[in-house]
Amino acid sequence: MLETSSVDPASFRDPDSTVLRVGDQILRRLSPAAALDWQKLAGTTFLGDRVSKGDIVATDAVSDAERAAIADRASWPVVLRHERIPFVSYPYEWSFSQLQDAGALHIDLLLDALGEGMTMKDGYAYNLQFRGSAPVFIDIGSFEGYSGGPWPGYRQFCQTFLFPLLLQAHKNFSFRALLRGQVNGIEPGQMRGLMSGTDLAKAGVLKHVALHSAMDARSADKGDGSRATADQLRKSGFSDAVAAAAAKNVGTLVRKLRWKPGDSHWTTYQQTSSYTDSERDQKKAFVREALSQRHAGLLLDLGCNDGTFSLLAQDFADYVVALDNDEQTIDLMYRRLRADGNTKILPLVMDLTDPSPAIGWRSQERPSFLDRAKPDAVLALALVHHLAIGANIPLPEVVSWLHSLGGRLVVEFVGPDDPMSRRLLSNKPAGLFPDYRPEVFEKLLGERFEIERQVTLESGTRTLYSAVPRA
Repeated sequence: MLETSSVDPASFRDPDSTVLRVGDQILRRLSPAAALDWQKLAGTTFLGDRVSKGDIVATDAVSDAERAAIADRASWPVVLRHERIPFVSYPYEWSFSQLQDAGALHIDLLLDALGEGMTMKDGYAYNLQFRGSAPVFIDIGSFEGYSGGPWPGYRQFCQTFLFPLLLQAHKNFSFRALLRGQVNGIEPGQMRGLMSGTDLAKAGVLKHVALHSAMDARSADKGDGSRATADQLRKSGFSDAVAAAAAKNVGTLVRKLRWKPGDSHWTTYQQTSSYTDSERDQKKAFVREALSQRHAGLLLDLGCNDGTFSLLAQDFADYVVALDNDEQTIDLMYRRLRADGNTKILPLVMDLTDPSPAIGWRSQERPSFLDRAKPDAVLALALVHHLAIGANIPLPEVVSWLHSLGGRLVVEFVGPDDPMSRRLLSNKPAGLFPDYRPEVFEKLLGERFEIERQVTLESGTRTLYSAVPRA
């Protein structure tokens, strides 16, 4: 018998395809109808091609004996086993280019499916994850036989992919807060309200925003909901004969959108920071030595900036999740990793003072970041002063939070006399941080961690610590 199974809290939305966690395995129970779709999918050419390229999560059917142990009733004739993704992230944690690449892959897979008599019943951004810089489609249960008509997932795709991308490309307004606030994405009427009259001339707005919103409003007035919207879409060109052409049009639009952000101080931080070349080398040597003591499964790089130390850390961990609040910096980092084909480092946009909460049904559908992140090692380099001074978080709270993460820690304390600390302090009332001193930080750190090693850089204002959490 297999270990006790638990249903994934986000799996209830598709009763024909239930995701289970059994030990370290990710399994999927299929209903009789979904089993037929799986059989058809397994016979296609594109599935094997896309799995081999890494675009679709590797999947196979479990043995009859294993299935009997999982399927608690005869109505589940097939159980699939999925490759496990190293770390689960969500669209409101992705940069513009990450959401764009995931959306483009989604459309490519839809076109592949249509070419072999199948379609996708969903268009949800949550159906994709990332292996480092590579998007991967995980919802095998989304594929079904195509019986004509418009793409059922068009509305979901607009709400969780296209509208967020249009909003950021055309208005330079970050989509992440809206996606985090509404698990189903941006509604057509909401999106129309965010677009001005002159925006109607911009790529994709008239057809996919204004028309979609108008159809929604008419459907609501008639009280016949999504079915009337689907009829309107069919009349507007989303007919059987042009389904592939319509999908290709959406894919082309997604790919050509461009986000042009303003300047960010953090994109050039490595060149403008106060470190000397010697200090950079000293810091890298310390981090390398600290991480080499024990290989980590998951490593978090908190406040990663351009990923300099994430790249160093990947040699000492199975997987690195790199977090920074500056989206432009993360977007540039992601594109560099993508160009290199890096699948070991996942960059995410994250405000560490306000990390992603649990959202969705019963606040369990999409777990919080801290519930997903269970690191073996943590880098917190040039971060503490931003939390303690920039965000007014007391030093005891900062150290307590680092301890709660549970992993080995490499942390840097930037003293009050450092140019970066002085810059932050210049915007604060005098005397607001009397306890922000290296001896206070070291005492607090020692209470929560066993300090294995420390070194003060040549400037005398920055100290690095390697520490192990106390029980």
